Amino acid sequence: MTRIVALANQKGGVGKTTTAINLGASLAACERKVLLIDLDPQSNATSGVGLSKDENLSIYPVLMDGVSLRSIIRPTALAMLFVAPSSVDLVGAEVELGSAEGREFHLRRAIEDVGSDYDYILIDSPPSLGLLTVNGLTAADGVLVPLQCEALSHRGVAQLLDTIADVREFTNPRLRVRGVIATMFDPRGRLAREVLEDVHTRFGLDVIEPPIPKTVRFAEAPGRGVSILEHAPNSAGAEAYRAIAAVLHDDLRTGAAA
Repeated sequence: MTRIVALANQKGGVGKTTTAINLGASLAACERKVLLIDLDPQSNATSGVGLSKDENLSIYPVLMDGVSLRSIIRPTALAMLFVAPSSVDLVGAEVELGSAEGREFHLRRAIEDVGSDYDYILIDSPPSLGLLTVNGLTAADGVLVPLQCEALSHRGVAQLLDTIADVREFTNPRLRVRGVIATMFDPRGRLAREVLEDVHTRFGLDVIEPPIPKTVRFAEAPGRGVSILEHAPNSAGAEAYRAIAAVLHDDLRTGAAA
């Protein structure tokens, strides 16, 4: 069974793409075949795994012109990790999708062509609640919410949950929120834990352990086009993502809800 997971948070700079890359790499290291779909026009997931931005091989014509998703998928340096790249053309997709028939379902239909090829499909959504993110949520089984452990960082969670509720009602009744991944975590103060406790108490969201520590290693890795598992395999950040990948892999093994 293929597990399709969207990573979503409309707030930028919360470690969403970092989580998509490193979670994908960690699952691939567990010998799970992973497809990372870069749905963000900034293309940071694409460049973060060492691929160049190529408008002719991107998710844009898949969404807008019905090009086969299989035809644009590219391998990475990790044997079990593959990427459907993004490009700057996606900037216009929000407007173009607005008038398209079945506009929320374009990505779901594209994935049908390749879904059985992978154990996991991870969707790196843009930092917004527009039609690209809605396409990702409509295609997914579950949602992971990367959340920066700082004051006010969780203000947009209620809005995201409202969007997820709308998607569940109108386009994807199977969609479930798997939980929050705490990013940029600093264990030296109380604030980070208070933020996570508040999210759990106020919204009833599970916080998937362990939190991802704040470290310069995460800033270094994308510039080299590699995951933290390749750049600093023994770092605390790499260990944290391996542990979260093990939790998700156990979900798949036991058939738990995404």
